[in-house]
Amino acid sequence: MRYRLMIFDWDGTLMDSVGRIVASMQAAGRDIGWGELPDDRVRDIIGLGLPEAIAKLCPGIDAERAEALKQRYAHYFVEGDTTPMPFYPGVSEGVARLRADDRARLAVATGKSRRGLDRVFRESGSGAWFHASRTADETRSKPHPQMLEELLDELGVAAEEAVMVGDTEYDMEMARALGMDRIAVTYGVHEPERLAASRPTFTAGNFPELIDWLHG
Repeated sequence: MRYRLMIFDWDGTLMDSVGRIVASMQAAGRDIGWGELPDDRVRDIIGLGLPEAIAKLCPGIDAERAEALKQRYAHYFVEGDTTPMPFYPGVSEGVARLRADDRARLAVATGKSRRGLDRVFRESGSGAWFHASRTADETRSKPHPQMLEELLDELGVAAEEAVMVGDTEYDMEMARALGMDRIAVTYGVHEPERLAASRPTFTAGNFPELIDWLHG
């Protein structure tokens, strides 16, 4: 195994939840009278904490409408939208391969809230896969590296022994701020060219390819 600790983004990296995120945010925008939010603009903010995502997606929005948008988005994402959210092909098998090595540690660093991540852990049965996790509402949003710093400290691993895996420049820049290796996956939301600007250590086109490389 190339690393002692492998830290994964969630949406767009492990779970194909992009369609539901986009549909839920667009429905929420219509509900509060903001207007139609284009697909590409919503995809761009996936990975950020929700307050940061709303501020970027809706420049100039006031606090009251931002809170309304947040609440309507949560409604659609949890119960109002039924777009499927499967794991990407090879994720379950790939994580099992990593877990088979007793020395390996796995973690999640996500723009989700703690409530949202715990919900998806329960619903997907994946909570036991990971030794630790951080969410945007209990630390700082990506691309600030605080959630990575906290995971390294909790698990007792040095930055040079860890890698961040993600599908956005926010993941890449968060790791780069610590001098941590980073793997870009190109099947998520940000284009390969955008990811390449952060100089990833490796770029994977699918999850099995990523797992093979991690096993070295």
